[in-house]
Amino acid sequence: MGDKSVQKRKYILEMARKVFVEKGFKKVTMKDIVEACGISRGGLYLYFSDTGQIFLEVMKMESQEADDVFSDSIAEDATAADILFLFLREQKKELLRRNDTLTQAIYEFYFQSEPVRKGNMLKRQFDSGVKIMERLIAMGVEQGEFSCEDCRGMARHIMFVLEGLEISAQTIGITSEAVDREILFIMKFLGAIEDNAQ
Repeated sequence: MGDKSVQKRKYILEMARKVFVEKGFKKVTMKDIVEACGISRGGLYLYFSDTGQIFLEVMKMESQEADDVFSDSIAEDATAADILFLFLREQKKELLRRNDTLTQAIYEFYFQSEPVRKGNMLKRQFDSGVKIMERLIAMGVEQGEFSCEDCRGMARHIMFVLEGLEISAQTIGITSEAVDREILFIMKFLGAIEDNAQ
C-alpha cells in the first residue's frame, strides 16, 4: 500500500470513528461513512468491505494510540507502583470521558456478534491486559513494593474492576470520587500505600 493509500485509509478510519461515537455500531451504514468521508461508495469499498471490518480496524487503531500515549508517559526510572498508578490514572481519564467514546458501539458490536468468536479482539485485549498487569504486580512484589500471593488472580481482579467501571460509566454514570475509591482500594490491597492514606 502506497503512502497516499495509507493516509486515505487512516482518514477513513478517523472519520468512521466519529460516526461510530455518534451513532453506536448498529445504526451505522456504509452510506454514513461515505458521507462522513466525502468519498464515493466505490472509494470506500476499495479499502473496506463492510461496517464490521471498519469497526474492528477503528478499535485496533484506538487501542494502539492508547498504548502509545501510555508508554510515552512512563518515566525511565518508574517503579512498578508508579507504573500501576499511572495506568489506573489513565483508565480514570477514559472512564470519566462521557463523550467521544466508542464504548456503546463496542458493546453493540459484540452483543450483535456470536458470543464466542475466534480472535475476539476484546478478549485478546483483556487477556493481554491481565498478562501485563500480572508481570507488573510480580515485579512490584519482587522489588518489595507490593504484597501479593496470587499475582495472576489480582491482575484478573483489576481488569474485571475496570471493565465493571466502564459499564457503570456508560449506564448509570460514575463520579471521579467513585473511581478514586476503587484505585485506592487496589493500591491498599497490594500494600502500595498505607491503610491510613487519604
